[in-house]
Order: sequence, then structure tokens, then C-alpha cells
Amino acid sequence: MGRPMVVRNLQTKKDDIVNITPEIKAIVAESGVQEGIVVVHISHTTAALLCTSHWDVKGHIEIMQELDRLVPTRVNMLHQDSPSDASGHVKSAIVGVSVTVPISGGEMVLSHSQGIFFAEFDGPRHRSYDVKVIDC
Repeated sequence: MGRPMVVRNLQTKKDDIVNITPEIKAIVAESGVQEGIVVVHISHTTAALLCTSHWDVKGHIEIMQELDRLVPTRVNMLHQDSPSDASGHVKSAIVGVSVTVPISGGEMVLSHSQGIFFAEFDGPRHRSYDVKVIDC
């Protein structure tokens, strides 16, 4: 029998990037899995997951600015909701809603500068993410 999926909640701000790496590391450690993978997934359509550097917050600002440049909020979007909600759906589709990281020696295989982040493209919102640790 496999390990149960773990669900974590968070509160986001508008156009926010939240570091969820510490929580995921704790879930991996608690699982006891030495060799495997961890899958992080969100069931939201105006948010995404990123694996990027945690060293400089300016890098997160640049990510959001570049996504705004690629998918600007505009009133002529075909989506029924607000323009910011519509652009959030497109950004989520571009960036993606899951991240998979190998586990080796009981730890996630990330570089010293990498982390896993929840990106909010609408908000503020009560959000959640799912974490599944799989023994391989």
C-alpha cells in the first residue's frame, strides 16, 4: 500500500510567489523514503508551481514581470471572468501545475539554490497544494 497524499494550505497575496520548499522537505523526511520521487501538484487554474532559485527575490519579481509581458492583463480577452483572472489562466497553462523532484538518500535532489514555489497569478486567495511521496 502506498503512502497517503498530503495536502497543505496557504494564503496568497495578489501576484505572489511563495516558497513551499521547507514544507515539502519536511513531508519527504517524515515519509522515510530514501530513494524515490516527490510530486507536488495544485488543483488551481490561476496559479502554478515553479522550481527556481531562492537566493534573490528580485528573480521572482522578474519572473512575474516577464509573464505579465508575455500575457498582459487586457479587457478584450474572451474569458468570462475579470481580465486579471483570464490572464491568470493563461499563465497557469504556460508555467504548469506540477513539479516532480527525485529523492536520493532521503532528500530531494535540488541544487543549493533551487526551491519549489507556489506562484499566484490572481489572488489574494486561500490555496492548497498536494504532495505525494513515492518509493522507487
